[in-house]
Amino acid sequence: MKDKNLPNDYNSLSLKDLTDKVNKIIEELESCSNLENSSEKYQDLLRLNNIIEKEFKKNVRIISEKTKKNILEITSKINAKKNK
Repeated sequence: MKDKNLPNDYNSLSLKDLTDKVNKIIEELESCSNLENSSEKYQDLLRLNNIIEKEFKKNVRIISEKTKKNILEITSKINAKKNK
């Protein structure tokens, strides 16, 4: 499932906006009586889920890199104090 099939504005939305769109689609699907005609909504839901998952992974990677950098700075300061 490629998220390239979704409108470009989905890629620029925040996680909260994406989550709101997902919730709206879920509500529409829950209220739909004929699920056979709603396969496109399911596909959109899956694509949005992929975009949200990618955003979370990107955020985790950024946080991990910042944390690693901070740990290295702290340990280098501690080592510098020990060597004095």
